[in-house]
Amino acid sequence: MDPFTYAPVEDPLFGAIAVDLDHEAGVLRVSGADLPRTEVRRAAGAALETHVPIGTRDPAHLAMSLDDTSVPVRPAKAFLTRRSYRVDVGSTVQGVTHRLVPVSVGSSRLLKDGRPLGVLTSTGDGNVTVEWKADSAPDAYDAAVGYALAGSFGTGAEPMWKLTLDAALMMWT
Repeated sequence: MDPFTYAPVEDPLFGAIAVDLDHEAGVLRVSGADLPRTEVRRAAGAALETHVPIGTRDPAHLAMSLDDTSVPVRPAKAFLTRRSYRVDVGSTVQGVTHRLVPVSVGSSRLLKDGRPLGVLTSTGDGNVTVEWKADSAPDAYDAAVGYALAGSFGTGAEPMWKLTLDAALMMWT
């Protein structure tokens, strides 16, 4: 039995894209005709966090590659603010940085060197959709990184007041 969840997407700019997620093994692959080979992998032996599609947010237990070139992936701690759910990628392939940061309960914005490219939504099971910003002109690397981050870490976060209330209630009980 194939452990991957295949989530085909028809991207408005890049055509057919596959986001393949194996939550148990901690592997996500993004592929498409014009996209670079992209993979996010959880290290063997890392504790499995069931609420994170790739299984961890610990940068020490994650590896990412674009066209077989390793790139650093750095998820933030994910605690009280939406911004704390951001994920940064420093790309040695293009010399740019990408950031995926929540903007609503279900969606996150993809930034390239601080410039917005589009908004992604992921259900946490490998299904990812994107709405590219009209004047952003993303390239294939941008798309591959966006799909990989959204598929690996999910998108969106609760508002700060809700996250703060939840944290307070956890400490009280």
